[in-house]
Parts: sequence; structure tokens; C-alpha cells
Amino acid sequence: MHQSTPTGTDRPIHADFRSDTITRATPAMREAMANAEVGDDVYDEDPTVNALQERLAAMAGKEAGLFFSSGTQSNLAGVLSHCGRGDEYLICRTSHVLLNEAGGTAALGSAIPWPIEVDEINHFSADDVRAAAKEPDQHHPVTTLLTLEHTVNGHIQSVHHAGSLAVAAREHGLAVHLDGARLFNAAVAVGVGIEAWAAHVDTVSLCLSKGLGAPVGSVLVGDRASIGRAYRLRKMLGLVLIHISEPTRLGMTSYAVFCLQKKKGLHFLVRNL
Repeated sequence: MHQSTPTGTDRPIHADFRSDTITRATPAMREAMANAEVGDDVYDEDPTVNALQERLAAMAGKEAGLFFSSGTQSNLAGVLSHCGRGDEYLICRTSHVLLNEAGGTAALGSAIPWPIEVDEINHFSADDVRAAAKEPDQHHPVTTLLTLEHTVNGHIQSVHHAGSLAVAAREHGLAVHLDGARLFNAAVAVGVGIEAWAAHVDTVSLCLSKGLGAPVGSVLVGDRASIGRAYRLRKMLGLVLIHISEPTRLGMTSYAVFCLQKKKGLHFLVRNL
């Protein structure tokens, strides 16, 4: 790859840091793809997908998992599994769900985001949650959900801080969804498992394409009731995969299974990127 310098000459690019999604699969991962066992996911008969969902749910300490081909899809289903039409959810003003996912929760689910202002490290407080949650009143939308993100534009929120936000949400009867696209990165940096954050929330979106070499993929994990609603939403949104070409199919699943089984977990991969 080359790029033009200010003088107009070309020079080679030795490293591309535009995003941690710009990663490539290793030969061993490609071999795992080629050898992956496949089935029909509509009937829950794809053993590779099932293994991936179960493994990610177990790592997060949750009851069930559901595969999506992107984090935007899993966040959409996650939010809408807690919000009906016209319901409101509270969200960080700088979050990816609010700014970079095309307003899907509002456009496709009629769920109304209420942005909460943040400080210089993209934090807001438990008192901010309490102030934003609407009291019962016919003039207001019904607040049903708090949506968190981790990391937030590179900033880590401590387990204690995330827990305090969840406690404030529970005081108002809210569910809590976590966009955990880079939760594994935060876990490695802090030195704890992802279950430490996941314990405070109902659903977590875990992205597989962030620095892990997988071309696509995200798994929504949570309690069985929430994942059951997301399962139906996935079908409604046209996101169910049946039988497609082997390279795409295996790229979505066996990369992640290989990473988890052969590389001793995503913690190992993130630490050694």
C-alpha cells in the first residue's frame, strides 16, 4: 500500500492504524475455516455457530448467546429487545450506537434515544442517570433502558463505575445493555475477565472483528428471555443466515472458535496483537 506525502511522492505504508478492524487471518485460522463443521442456523443446527454462542455466553457469565454478522446488528437487536415502540433509552452522547449506527434503533424500532452529556473522558455519573430517567407522566416517553459502551472512544470505565450506573438504572426499573465492542481490550488492560462488567448488565454485544482477525461477526449475550426476544428480532430484521458460500460462512464463525479454543481465549489475542 502507498500513500502520497505532502510533496506529492509516494511512500510505502508499513503499518495501518486507521482501525483495529484492519486485521488479517493467519494461515492456521484459514485452515480452521476450511475444516469447520456447518449446518442450518435457522434450525439452530450449525454446530460451529452454537459452540461460538455458548462459549462467549459462558465467558461473560450469561445464559445464552446469539450470533450476528456485525456489531451494529447485535446492538440494534440488543436495544430493541428491551424497548418497545415509543420507549426511551438513555445513552452516552458520544456513544457509537447514537452517532455511528445510522439511527437504526429509532428508524427501525421507534425507540427514542436520550443523550446524556459526558466529561472529557466520556464518563457520566449515576446521578446523571437518575436525572435523565423520566417519572411516570402521560407527557413523557417511558424510559426502559440504559445503554452503556466499553471502551468509550478508547476510555476505560472501571467495573465499579459501570456498576454504579447500573444500580442507578435499576432504581428506576431500567434494563441495561452494554455495547462491548472492545470489552476484551478493557479486560486485558484492567486485568479482569469480561464477566466483571457483564454481571452488571442484561445484555452485552461482543464484537469479533476488532483486532482479532475475524472478517465479520458479533455475539449478543444475556439472559435467556432477552436473547429470546433478540432471536425473533434477528429474524424480523432479515439477519438470519441459512446456507451461503463456505468462505463467508466459515469466516463468520470458525475464526472466532479457533481464537477461543486454540489461542487460549481472546485475552491472549488482544494482549499479543
